[in-house]
Amino acid sequence: MEGIVYTTVSEVSGPLMIVEGVKDVGYGEVVRITTSEGEKRLGQVLEVGEGKAVIQVFEGTRGLDTKDTSVRFTGKPMEVGVTVDMMGRVFSGVGRPIDGSPSPIPEEMRDVNGSPINPSAREYPRDPIQTGISTIDGMNTLVRGQKLPIFSGSGLPHNTIAAQIARQAKVRGQENFAVVFCAMGITAEEADFFMHDFEETGAIERSVLFLNLADNPAIERLIAPKMALTVAEYFAFDKGMHVLVILTDMTNYAEALREIAAAREEVPGRRGYPGYMYTDLAQIYERAGRIQGREGSITQIPILTMPDDDITHPIPDLTGYITEGQIVLSRELQNKGIYPPIAVLPALSRLMAEGIGKGRTREDHHQLSNQLYSAYAEGCDLRDLVAVVGEEALTERDKQYLKFADEFEKRFVAQGEEEDRSFEETLNLGWELLSMLPKDELKKIDEKYIEKYYPK
Repeated sequence: MEGIVYTTVSEVSGPLMIVEGVKDVGYGEVVRITTSEGEKRLGQVLEVGEGKAVIQVFEGTRGLDTKDTSVRFTGKPMEVGVTVDMMGRVFSGVGRPIDGSPSPIPEEMRDVNGSPINPSAREYPRDPIQTGISTIDGMNTLVRGQKLPIFSGSGLPHNTIAAQIARQAKVRGQENFAVVFCAMGITAEEADFFMHDFEETGAIERSVLFLNLADNPAIERLIAPKMALTVAEYFAFDKGMHVLVILTDMTNYAEALREIAAAREEVPGRRGYPGYMYTDLAQIYERAGRIQGREGSITQIPILTMPDDDITHPIPDLTGYITEGQIVLSRELQNKGIYPPIAVLPALSRLMAEGIGKGRTREDHHQLSNQLYSAYAEGCDLRDLVAVVGEEALTERDKQYLKFADEFEKRFVAQGEEEDRSFEETLNLGWELLSMLPKDELKKIDEKYIEKYYPK
């Protein structure tokens, strides 16, 4: 019952503690823990049965003992207080302010687990979000209500790209736009980078930040994205805002999930990850979308680092099944000094076709991107051929495509960290590059668009 204090802690193991002799305790309810020294901590019920409750402790179990620790079950799930005053603020992974200002007074408390969107009430994602990055806007357009992950690798500049997207993202004709940024398991240096970047550029004014550091307890990593998404749902569906949610790094989230599963002695699945990881990730990713009759929307960009750059690893593999495409970062482009090192060919936005075209971006967008893909892919294939037979064996046509691929990387893919390109600028640059090829090679574009946009 709520209010009853238990002092029957029988075991403390890793981030978990076991309380015996409990009654009327429910799965997922919040627990308030008081240590022998009077320190207050939060926990959540993971498992209940036979009078025992397994509790995950958000601030870690260091210093807890089985004799003098008291536990109070609140009878409520994990909640976060939501208010418009959260805009411009920085919070920890469990929702406590870490920017030096007092906690905002909440309008209401909300269950962080959210409520699933009825599939019949979902509206199809449409209307593009301009990120200012040509390889995304031109070739893999992000659509409002979509979930489009970025697959990165250790040492690649995904944090810089995340900050740039958060700073530059906008919906055409919409001022009511917000960013909810959630970082999990990052270093103090990375946290300083994000806070400095958001404050320096003024992006903090339309953003809410949740930062979970690497030295914070792993269990806090599991609650941080749910906190962030609950706040995003409040801004989107209660306040009618278009919200971009950036989650980095989902690999750290999955590692925390594996750590908790191991502490609970669960039977491991693929590569030691729990068998329910697909379901767990889906519960996060599927909180993106649009609802019929509601003005707002939630668009998600989860970022994950692929262990050993392995795209078949369980984390990117399962993420790819759930989400609508992927943006892939390339170590090869990074080594060439190209920023952002986005690999165009393996990247994909499954909802792009519905979000571009006349009235949204430009009438020639779809055919132009198809032609750029085709020409760049041919140029990349010819690079492999040159490695075998040498450039002397190529025809003049082949050399044109080879040069196109080089220029495409130098001018279209590469852009500065501060360079914010509009859709118009990106598409015009695509036409400039295609002018390196003869008109009769542009077989994927209607003649009317060639007449209108091909540089004279």
